[in-house]
Formats: sequence, structure tokens, C-alpha cells
Amino acid sequence: MSAGLGLRPHFLLARRGTEVQAILPLAEIRSWLFGHTLVSTPGCVYGGALASDVSARRAVTQHACALAERLGVDALELRNEHPLELGWPTKDALYVTFRKAITDDDEANLKDIPRKQRAMVRKGIKLGLRSEQTTDVARFYAIYAESVRNLGTPVFPRRWFETLYRVFADVCELSIVTHNGADIAGVMSFFHADTVLPYYGGSRPAARLLYGNDFMYWDLMSRAAQRGIRIFDYGRSKRGTGAFSFKKNWGFEPQPLHYQYHLVKSRAVPDVNPNNPKYKYFIAGWKRLPLSVANRIGPILARNLA
Repeated sequence: MSAGLGLRPHFLLARRGTEVQAILPLAEIRSWLFGHTLVSTPGCVYGGALASDVSARRAVTQHACALAERLGVDALELRNEHPLELGWPTKDALYVTFRKAITDDDEANLKDIPRKQRAMVRKGIKLGLRSEQTTDVARFYAIYAESVRNLGTPVFPRRWFETLYRVFADVCELSIVTHNGADIAGVMSFFHADTVLPYYGGSRPAARLLYGNDFMYWDLMSRAAQRGIRIFDYGRSKRGTGAFSFKKNWGFEPQPLHYQYHLVKSRAVPDVNPNNPKYKYFIAGWKRLPLSVANRIGPILARNLA
């Protein structure tokens, strides 16, 4: 977090004797525009404490609350997959995650995709799309930065992706989709145990006409399945967005994420997301920015939106 986003980290742990029983990674986000929060974990779909038992989890969580009070933040945010903290305000109507089991049988996986979406995958293949894996973070970043600008969202700094690729080199993959030698889409994915997580994906306008996104995620699913991966985790999306519809159209069922909050200075759960009507004009204006300008200003803002 410090190297990639410039955020101040706080790492909590609980010991029983000499054994670590729980850990809780946190990062402090301080922004004049979006507020002052303590989050587990920025830039991630899932967060909160990892603990061997309930008492250990409660110990680090209580310490996190005390830290939030001491720092004087607006709120402490734990990105829990399930509602673990009784009585805490919970944001469970906004974010969902999408996961689905896959097998080592390509035909079976393809048949599990609804017919209309499956047809788009096949069209991408027929159009001659190609996928290649690269170590060139800058090449991926060029696609990703253009994609998020087109969505009206500030882009994370390139050093964030460089840091992720360096730190997780053994489980991180950069994949680029090309058409007639031109890069049209790219995805940064992470492999953990039996799961693959396509975490950061983006595409250029040409990809829509060429079914580049459908091809890209199918190619990743197929290659992951052949290496023994059994869960495809499509990651987080907001309800009511294009990404939500895209993933649902692949036959993935949305599973609510229960982000929970300990309020310190705030009287209500923070609502920093593109669906908030007060950001409507900001998003519309951002889409019109020249890419070079968006790429200079975006990282300054995006680090506070993690």
C-alpha cells in the first residue's frame, strides 16, 4: 500500500503465547475530497481479519476500533465477505462478487456460459483474436488507463501495478488480447490455491466490436482450468453497472459483499462510489478529458478511491 498507492499502512496481529492467532491489515486514506478512513483493505475486494478463532478476530477488531478512534478517522471499513460484526452498519446492497466452479473440460465450461454470451466468445475466436502473456506492465497499463478514462474513473498510478507484479510475480499474470497485431484488451490476474482472480481488466473501444472482452475472459478461464484451477472469481462489481450485467450474463450469480463500518466521526456509512448522484457531473467531465491529462491527474485522486 505504501509503495504502490502512497497510503499509510497499519498491521495488527493477535498472539496467544508465541503463536500468531489473527492478523488485520489496514491502510489509512486521507483525502480532502473523499474523507479520512481506515480500510481493510484498499485496492482489494475482500478484507477484514484473518483469524484462527472468534476470540482472536474480536481482539484485532477491537484494537482496530481503538486505532480508528485514536487517528480520528471518519470511519473504519472492514471489507468482510460475510456480516461478522453484530450491530455494525453494513453496506450489502452495493457490491457483489461473482464466483463459479470450473472443470478441466473446455466444452463443459463453455456450455455453462449462457448461449448468447457463448456465441460472443466464438465470434471473437473466429475474428482471429489472439492472447499473449507479457511481463510489460506499461503495455497493460496503457490499455487499462484508457479504459477507465472512458468510464469516467481516475486511474491508479502505474507504480501500483508495477508493485503488484513485482511482489506477486509468482502468482500474477498479465494477458493482452490482440487483433491484427493491435492491443485491444488486457487483464491482470492473480492465482491463489485453486482460484484465479482476474482483478484489473480493461479494453479499448475496438474490443466491443471484436468481442474482445468475452474472448479475453474465456481464454483466461480455459488456460486456468488446464493448470488445475477450479474456481473462477470474477471479482467485485457494483449493482446497476455494465460490469455487473456482463458478469451475470456469463451465468455467474451475484453474491453480496458485506462491507461493515465502525463509525467514528461520520454519522452515516461513507458513500464514495460512482453511483452516488453527486459525482455524476464529475464522471461526465472526466470522460471528456484528453488521455494524457487524465493519466497525470488520475493517480492523485485514485489513490483515495481504493
